[in-house]
Amino acid sequence: MLLFVIAVIVFIIADILIRLISRRIQENKVRKERESALAESVQLDFTREAKSLKRAEVEHPKARILCVDDEEVILDSFRKILVLDGYSVDTVQTGQEALGLLQTHHYDFVFTDLKMPAMSGVEVTKSVKHVRPDIDVVIITGFATVETAVECMKYGAMDYVQKPFTEDELLAFVKKALIKRQDRIQKQLKPRVHITHVSAVSQTGSAEFAIPGGVFISESHCWAAMFEDGSVRVGIDDFANKLLGRIDALELPNLGMTVNRGQPLFTVSQKGRHIPFLSPVSGKVIDTNTGLAKHVDELEHSPYADNWICVIDADKLDAEIPSLKIGNAAVAFYQEELENFKTMTKKMSRRSPDGTTSQVSEEMYTGEMQDLDDRDFDTLVAAFFRH
Repeated sequence: MLLFVIAVIVFIIADILIRLISRRIQENKVRKERESALAESVQLDFTREAKSLKRAEVEHPKARILCVDDEEVILDSFRKILVLDGYSVDTVQTGQEALGLLQTHHYDFVFTDLKMPAMSGVEVTKSVKHVRPDIDVVIITGFATVETAVECMKYGAMDYVQKPFTEDELLAFVKKALIKRQDRIQKQLKPRVHITHVSAVSQTGSAEFAIPGGVFISESHCWAAMFEDGSVRVGIDDFANKLLGRIDALELPNLGMTVNRGQPLFTVSQKGRHIPFLSPVSGKVIDTNTGLAKHVDELEHSPYADNWICVIDADKLDAEIPSLKIGNAAVAFYQEELENFKTMTKKMSRRSPDGTTSQVSEEMYTGEMQDLDDRDFDTLVAAFFRH
């Protein structure tokens, strides 16, 4: 038995050592491949695409980056630091060359120096966001031009990085920027509407809108589920839930209160702003979901099923049901509302954490409304939740 135990221990130790050695060999192999790509970038001729272009591509890059700076030492630093960490990097010395590359190549980021002789970083930022709004722009700036770099964020720049920078500082910055980009893409909404089973709503994906089969949708974006005894469960629908984003608090209606269709029923709060939702039906409130009020973050998983807000003993269903949408009519209503939302937000501004503002992208994002200023926020609330 002792020999058996010893043999097992030896086997486990040997297996661990083999795994560690294999991992180290693989890491060394990858690093040599990246060093080779970095060395080749200095020798390749890309004059047909851009006179000053130097390209270093790695297999399965974390991201593709185009860097623009008239200082060759800065471009060398970007290539040496980022390529060895797993990024594919193109570098050019003028904004005009960068814009030419955007016509034929795909990038995740464009890093551009702020002060360049022929085309400034401000002009590069404006042009990139006009030609390729899906690409994130980062400004490279010195201490003296930080204010101008922040100004660029009004034109759509994601952030700025100050030079001179250390290797660790640049790697940490790019990693943070990549996480921010991936998070934004994940939250990006597509105007795709599905009718699905109630239990499957949370599985439809954050980029899509869901309407459970058999559920009615009101024009003020509440959902209503009817029961044989005439009671109606009411909640906030997926349109409101996704575009509002994280809700901080929920104010339930009073038990026993009588409400008419179109009157305020419950209120959600977000960043100090309050949005009253109108009742889809008339009747008496006979139950409220106190559990949801205590754990309002459950709405992030799904606004339907167990996450109802109140129950109404309806007394005018025959007359009021025709004003509600169900099935294909609900899908058509959502699609029309989404188009109206995109049209209205095109001219609105989004607030950044540092207080700056930028034009709202044509893309739709989860929680898009929470980043609007108060005036634009109130405009959308009035247009979509107070019919």
